Amino acid sequence: MKKSIAAAIGVLLLGPGLIAVAQTKPEDSIKLRRSAMFLVGWNFGPLGAMAQGKRPYDKEAAVKHATVLAFVSKLPLEGFVPGTETGETKAKPEIFQDMDDFKAKMDKMNQETAKLAQVAQNGDFDALKAQVGETGKACKACHDKYRNK
Repeated sequence: MKKSIAAAIGVLLLGPGLIAVAQTKPEDSIKLRRSAMFLVGWNFGPLGAMAQGKRPYDKEAAVKHATVLAFVSKLPLEGFVPGTETGETKAKPEIFQDMDDFKAKMDKMNQETAKLAQVAQNGDFDALKAQVGETGKACKACHDKYRNK
C-alpha cells in the first residue's frame, strides 16, 4: 500500500512524460496505472458519496476532488504499453487487441472528468450530481469491457 501511494506521489510530482521515459520494466508500467487508478478512485469516491447523499455536500471538497480527478484520470493510459498484458493487473488482454477503442473510452472519461471539475467550481449540487453520473458511466464503459473483476 505504501509503495502504491509513493508511486502515485511520484507520478504527480514528476509528471507522466518523465515517468514514461524512466520506466523500462513492464511491472513499473503496471504500477503506474494501478497507482493512478487508485488516485482516481480515491477522488471519485467522495464525489459519488456526495451525489448519492451518503456524504454531505461540501463545495470545497468537491472542487478539490474533482480537480485532482481531472488531472490523474489522464495518467493511467501511459501504463498500457506492450508487455503489460499479464502480471499483477486486472486489465484484460483485450485492451491491447483493440487499443483504439480503449483509448477512445479513456478519452471519454477524461472529457467527463474535465466537465466534472468545471461543474464542481460552479457550486450547483444538482449539476454536480448529474455530472458525477455521466463520469461514472464513462468509467463503467471501460471497466465493463476491459477490466477483470
